[in-house]
Amino acid sequence: MPNPMRTAAVTEEQQDTRETQGTGREARNEDQQEAGNKDQREARNEDQQEVLREIRRTLRELLAKRAGPADVRAAVGTPEGYDTRLWATLAGTLGLPGLTLPEEYGGAGCGPAELATACEETGRALVPSPLLATGVLAAPLITALGTERQRAELLPRIADSTLTCALVLPGGSLPLALGLTGDNAAEPWSGGGRSGGIQATRPDGEHWSLYGEAGHVLDGHSAGLLLVAAHTGGFPRSRTLLFLVRADAPGLARRREPTLDLTRSQATVRLRDVEAELLGEDPADTLGALAATGRTAALALAAEAVGAARGALDLTVGHVTVREQFGRPIGSFQALKHRLADLLVQIESARSLTVCAAGEPDGVPALLALAQALDAQRAAAAETVQLHGGIGITWEHDAQLYFKRAAADELLFGPAVRLRARAADLGGLFAGPAAGEVA
Repeated sequence: MPNPMRTAAVTEEQQDTRETQGTGREARNEDQQEAGNKDQREARNEDQQEVLREIRRTLRELLAKRAGPADVRAAVGTPEGYDTRLWATLAGTLGLPGLTLPEEYGGAGCGPAELATACEETGRALVPSPLLATGVLAAPLITALGTERQRAELLPRIADSTLTCALVLPGGSLPLALGLTGDNAAEPWSGGGRSGGIQATRPDGEHWSLYGEAGHVLDGHSAGLLLVAAHTGGFPRSRTLLFLVRADAPGLARRREPTLDLTRSQATVRLRDVEAELLGEDPADTLGALAATGRTAALALAAEAVGAARGALDLTVGHVTVREQFGRPIGSFQALKHRLADLLVQIESARSLTVCAAGEPDGVPALLALAQALDAQRAAAAETVQLHGGIGITWEHDAQLYFKRAAADELLFGPAVRLRARAADLGGLFAGPAAGEVA
């Protein structure tokens, strides 16, 4: 007669064996799935790197042919402030302003990494173009806030280069409005109460009317469509909204401003009871959309500054290898070698930080990348001027173009110290201890 206790023990042992085998199979399945996911990630990453290399190669070849120093100087002297034929190629053929737009609206559906690569190459050649104002600032706002009708009407025209846009922010408040140097909800940068900035009202209770003025509007004199940030609601319902204003709207006056950096056109925009169309619907999270656009803009600007810094370094290296002193090229002197090597390290550090920030949804890495890139650009411009000697400060030499770009970018989007302070605030670096915690 079988022993019941032994039979039960055998049964338990078989059950344990089956459970162990099942657990092993599950573990192997998980390992295989993880390996498959890893292979897919590596394949996607390799595909993306190939796309980035192709963007870089195509743009560098094109800009070397059509955006040399003489071409840049000629372009800034045109009424538009940029080469319209080159822009038609960059936008209409290569699709730069539509890189991050959804495919359903004629875009490429790419991410910030592809846009940053394009901006790095245009920054390297100091190309004057509407890419920043149209593709980096305006298009994301229309995508985020616009109604379906507005998106379907405007975004395909942006993607195929038939429409350029400008973001109009009163009071020279671009970095604050985009959340780069502070909380855009903490200060009334668009105007407060019933006056100041740009005010939006509905005199007849239906149609919107804008009154006010804004300066330092990027490409504001030539854009076919203006996105105007205006204050409305008076004191009781104070809020900021975005409005669409056509270039031919009655009461609209635009004047191109003389600027330090000729490659980045700016304008003064005056609105006198100008009829406007609300972007999206009221209420809208305008401040949130501006802050989200600011994160992407910070990354694009950082890449552009890195490209400009590298362009200045290449110009300087080319000079010190042919400029002779004491019978030898000045680039052979150890002191100059060290200075240029340190500059290369600073630029590549900024570039690495920009590449890493492209994969982070948080805005802190993008702000730090922009701060680092502005510092690198300023250092490269200073070394370019100094190592070129007397010719580096002349109008005829290209060194002044890089120096003015670096100075203007600090004024428009910085300074770097405020970018880092904002990143520290967002990251909670100086936040006090939470309730119940010991400081």
